[in-house]
Amino acid sequence: MSVLVLAETSEGKFKKVALEATSYGKKVAEQLGTNLVVLSINAEDNSVLYNYGAEKVLSVKNDALNNFNAKIYAGIVSEAAKKENAEVVIVDSSSNGVYLAPIVAVNLEAGYASNVVALPESTSPFVVKRKAFSNKAFNHTEISTSVKLIGLAKNSFGVVENNVSGTEEDFVPSLVDSGISTESVEKSTGKVTIADADIVVSGGRGLKGPENWGMIEDLADVLGAATACSKPVSDLGWRSHEEHVGQTGKQVASNLYIAIGISGAIQHLAGINASKVKVVINTDPEAPFFKAADYGIVGDAFEVVPKLIEKLKEFKANNA
Repeated sequence: MSVLVLAETSEGKFKKVALEATSYGKKVAEQLGTNLVVLSINAEDNSVLYNYGAEKVLSVKNDALNNFNAKIYAGIVSEAAKKENAEVVIVDSSSNGVYLAPIVAVNLEAGYASNVVALPESTSPFVVKRKAFSNKAFNHTEISTSVKLIGLAKNSFGVVENNVSGTEEDFVPSLVDSGISTESVEKSTGKVTIADADIVVSGGRGLKGPENWGMIEDLADVLGAATACSKPVSDLGWRSHEEHVGQTGKQVASNLYIAIGISGAIQHLAGINASKVKVVINTDPEAPFFKAADYGIVGDAFEVVPKLIEKLKEFKANNA
């Protein structure tokens, strides 16, 4: 018996969500009195996983897997789970994790709990706490199948160091035929991605036009943050759709989310409610976002944001 974690990579590097899933998996393994096995695909250096509790790493190396394919990846996870006799399988809640998890559940005849935010409350019965209703509520779900599949919500457990002496094993799984091929992939470079960002600076129609986005990018640069936008902004073509956050865009679970010139429509709030601290800058004191915010500034973004950038630069200079 074991606990298996899929550690997601990007261009050979482990994502933050992979280290969080490994940290979480180690604690679940301790609850069950078993060992943690981590599955990595085309990672440059697997030894980093030992810092977060991986006692065994199944290392897959195959150039055919450089581009994510849900059916193929799910087949690999399923084969690894059977090989290691995994009682619990853990994936993250990135877009890739969300796509492959249902296929893994079918392959393993496993009960699947998505958006899990805490360690199991009990292991017999196996009960987990999950986010529900667009992060507005929680429920407690019992998984009664022999194999349990958990989708860990981003930034819900944290990255916890737990150094162990791990081992690495080459794993050569069979690859299923998905019927889908990737012709090309275009990625933005040189920016902090929304998926990996601890801080996100987001702009809305209150910025009046794409020509004013410089201050959003300047604030993000000072904070080491990712930039994002509301749906109307991406629909207008001011920013690319890859920056659109909300219920129909990317989900954000950052430590800090700064919304500038965004009124706070329910669809936008549904996509960012999992963020831990929310700061709003808006001229309208009745903007719905203020009800969801931890901190709010009623003021003109064109006056507030430059002053904020100036103060942050002074703070960094004084604390360098």
